[in-house]
Amino acid sequence: MDDRIVEHAKILVDWSTEIKEGDKVIIRAHPSAMDLVHALYKEIGAKKATPLTLMSTNELSRTYMLEHGEDFDTPEHLLALVKESDVFISIRGDDNLSSMADVPGDIVSSHARANQPLMKLLMDKRVSLTQFPTASQAQFAGMSLEGYKDFVWNAILRDWQEVHDQQEMLRERLSKTDEVCIEGKDTELYLSVKGMNPVNSDGKHNLPSGEVYVAPIPESTEGTVYFDMPVVQSGREIHDVRLEFEGGEVVDHSASSHEDLLTTLLNTDDGSRRLGELGIGTNRDIDRFTRNMLFDEKMGDTVHLALGYAVPKSVGESLKGNESAIHVDIIKDMKDGRLLFDGEAVLENGRFFWE
Repeated sequence: MDDRIVEHAKILVDWSTEIKEGDKVIIRAHPSAMDLVHALYKEIGAKKATPLTLMSTNELSRTYMLEHGEDFDTPEHLLALVKESDVFISIRGDDNLSSMADVPGDIVSSHARANQPLMKLLMDKRVSLTQFPTASQAQFAGMSLEGYKDFVWNAILRDWQEVHDQQEMLRERLSKTDEVCIEGKDTELYLSVKGMNPVNSDGKHNLPSGEVYVAPIPESTEGTVYFDMPVVQSGREIHDVRLEFEGGEVVDHSASSHEDLLTTLLNTDDGSRRLGELGIGTNRDIDRFTRNMLFDEKMGDTVHLALGYAVPKSVGESLKGNESAIHVDIIKDMKDGRLLFDGEAVLENGRFFWE
């Protein structure tokens, strides 16, 4: 077994989820990630915790969704299992990343709405979402498998305490900010984060991580934004997304490909036209777009905006975050742009204020 798999498992157990004696642990994984699952079982056993593994593949999800159609029921049996657990680790590793491409957007949205209670419940657990490097993901990223393995583990096997300390400077600055402005190509967007709670994402819930994120006030977003990186949904790429906001809502949108899918996402529910997150990427070991949002949204010198659900911990006390069944991140390169907190540049042309 590659020594990096063992180190990956140690970080998941010791840092990301802080597993301790007596914990009940759910691992959801694709069969291709069994080496990592095996390493996790060894680490979890040493902690005297109890693991349970669920198999998960996109092919299974495709078969189920197409046969079922719309109007899904919330999976109460899975909710009960998660309620009785302390830790939930999800490992991506599918061998066909386009297997969901022929599932209609309306069905995907209906399934997301049915699973919203599960998403909310997981927010109260020690959760980590991670990636096992596979040939399909390497191909999707335009890389060799060996090159992709290096890329994945370079992004994951880091000193996360050091990352935390550096990002804390950005989190503290954002916590004192009222208005954020994003400037760049075809972009001038304003949003308020006054009173909201910025989060230092340091490998505790996503692995890899490397971002600071916050929930905007739902009604505050004004202006236009152009995203130069595609949105990947169900194996399809939505390119050149442009959004125009008024009173916090998307009032106009366009895309150069799969605009119909973007429209479907925006029409998911009452909250899907509002922003649930502003994220600022800091992980410069993630130095290319790989069509994997778990990595791409953490790229250094980028920002991302999420349509839909606001993570509760990023919402200020006594304030309300956006509610939605979706949480769709869209990335913007800031190497030729500016990110301003109350009029002062904190990221300009690819450099943070501390650099």
